[in-house]
Amino acid sequence: MSASENKQLLRTAFDAWGTGDIRPLIAAMADDVTWTVGGHTSWSGSFRGKDSVRRDLLAKLGEQFDGTYTSTASRFVAEDDVVVVETRGSVATKAGARYDNQYCFVVRLEGGRIREITEYLDTQLVAEVLPDLAR
Repeated sequence: MSASENKQLLRTAFDAWGTGDIRPLIAAMADDVTWTVGGHTSWSGSFRGKDSVRRDLLAKLGEQFDGTYTSTASRFVAEDDVVVVETRGSVATKAGARYDNQYCFVVRLEGGRIREITEYLDTQLVAEVLPDLAR
């Protein structure tokens, strides 16, 4: 796929996530996708495989939230097989804190499937608001 096609695929997925529907993003992932969360928190590290991403990252994050998490994209930059997406997440936690983080996702695609996601975010907010992730 071309850079513009990759960009459109992610724009469609993130438009849905902006309304709280992450299913198109998950559907675009290769079965052996790797999602790496940057930083040095208990949530940091790599989640390998679509099942691990769903179970060990997204589901455990979802357990912390009181309501629907949204991630609204503001910018897409594409070159070759890489698309960079800037987003802002928004949700309250069950503990009553706001988890409104800013992200930069660097996404590598291959054959119309997401192969790698590298997530950069405010790790101080993660440390302050989210409980430690037990792995």
